Amino acid sequence: MQVNGTIALVTGANRGLGRATVEALLARGTAKVYAAARRVETVKDLAAANRRVVPLALDLTDLEQVERAAMEAGDTTLLINNGGSLTFADPLGGDLAAIDVDLRTNFVGTLAMARAFVPVLAGNGGGAIVNLLSLVVFGAVPAMGGYSASKAAAASVTQALRAQLADKKITVHGVFPGAVDTDMIRDFPIPKTSAAAVAAAILDGVEAGEENIFPDPMAQQGHRAWREDPAAFERQMGSM
Repeated sequence: MQVNGTIALVTGANRGLGRATVEALLARGTAKVYAAARRVETVKDLAAANRRVVPLALDLTDLEQVERAAMEAGDTTLLINNGGSLTFADPLGGDLAAIDVDLRTNFVGTLAMARAFVPVLAGNGGGAIVNLLSLVVFGAVPAMGGYSASKAAAASVTQALRAQLADKKITVHGVFPGAVDTDMIRDFPIPKTSAAAVAAAILDGVEAGEENIFPDPMAQQGHRAWREDPAAFERQMGSM
């Protein structure tokens, strides 16, 4: 699909990759962007700077808010599920409540958005769903084991949605970034790609019709390593 002229909704639009994606969409001629965030005041500056931005209050873990968003943004043709949670909980010692937060946000929240917006997209003649996943889908990092599991679950449901929507003029794209320079992993001493560059690569992939998008050098190198030797890549990620 071509981004120019679409009506997009971006979750987690208040900062980092979400904010960069809103800006990238506007630069490519998106007709309207619903900038969704739990605290709507955090995206009002985007609306003040550009009249094509519509602030939208949305907590992905609140199913009533998800359904309300589908009604308020009923002209959406491009859904970008960017909003997420990273609690840094490992499988053995991490707080189960923290792991549950990641699962409810990254997996259940993403699925709830898709379920609510598929009828919207279909009613508007088709469109696209873009799910922000992670390179850790292919190799879990123990320190963020709950996050890794939640993104793996979201990747699996992305595949299921793709199969179910294949004949409904709705494409489903999974995005598997590596390290993106955002607040979420600011303290990690590893090379990172700017959020602006990753956002641009995501839109390039959507426009090219890529089902699985690896939008940065770390993601691309990691995916190649996984294809060549999945077990070795698992050990590499497990040592981080």
